[in-house]
Amino acid sequence: MGKIKVAVIGVGFLGERHAKIYSELPDVELVGVVDVDHERAASIAEMYHCTAFSDIAPLIGVIDAASVVVPTFSHYHVAKTLLDAGVDLLLEKPMTATLAEADDLIALAEAKGKILQVGHVERFNAGVRKLKEHIALARFIECHRMGPFVERGTDVDVILDLMIHDIDIILSLTPSPIVEVRAVGVPVLSTQVDIANARLTFSDGCVANVTASRISSERLRKIRIFQQDTYLSLDYRGQELTISRRETGVTAVTVKKIEIEKGEPLREEIFSFIQAVGTRCFPGVSGKEGRAALAVALEIAELIKG
Repeated sequence: MGKIKVAVIGVGFLGERHAKIYSELPDVELVGVVDVDHERAASIAEMYHCTAFSDIAPLIGVIDAASVVVPTFSHYHVAKTLLDAGVDLLLEKPMTATLAEADDLIALAEAKGKILQVGHVERFNAGVRKLKEHIALARFIECHRMGPFVERGTDVDVILDLMIHDIDIILSLTPSPIVEVRAVGVPVLSTQVDIANARLTFSDGCVANVTASRISSERLRKIRIFQQDTYLSLDYRGQELTISRRETGVTAVTVKKIEIEKGEPLREEIFSFIQAVGTRCFPGVSGKEGRAALAVALEIAELIKG
């Protein structure tokens, strides 16, 4: 098999990073970048030695795979067009604006035999992968994902912008179904909800408390997990994991910082996608997993709206 021919659809801040990484992978040919802002597309294309397009039509029949990094409201239309044309997709989160759209894309990918991977990048965080090795039975999970306000991303609320990352991680750690959701949130600097808190209760008794804010002075990305005799704390940004454990037969607690070989999560995500395209293996985060996180996020948003 020759090089996998790839395009990036939407080259804003995140799309440019996709293009850069594809341009550096040895088994990939970055054929082109697409953006409604042709000047932006041309600038990125020149930077990463590919062709700029204002529309995806010229790439149909040319590319094998694509990253879709357009605003959320355009995800469904762009992804559907590409899947219909037989293109494997890495679709940024949230995968769609509605569950009906997500279901349609999942069904279409299955019918066409195409890869549909959803861009929940924290799954590829080396700290998260190491954390999973130490989870036995989580009883309480606490997440904080906070940062200062930026205009980018405000086409959706903070639940779909930030909180959905932690929702996806929590669902990957707790196999039991959710039995209750409580939520509160308010808009502050935009017309969308900018700060929100949700409490998720699972059928096995586990409870997750999740806070997301895009109006905070500090940037914080942390998850803490409590299970019998053990407390685990992960700093997503620093990829640093600390485990506090009560050893059998003693009352003292030992605190250990776990060695982690740090990496670049987005690069790992894209590499995983290319592997799935090349080998036809199951993607790192499937469409069904992306839909599950979206379903919880939308439920939280509806509860806040009242």
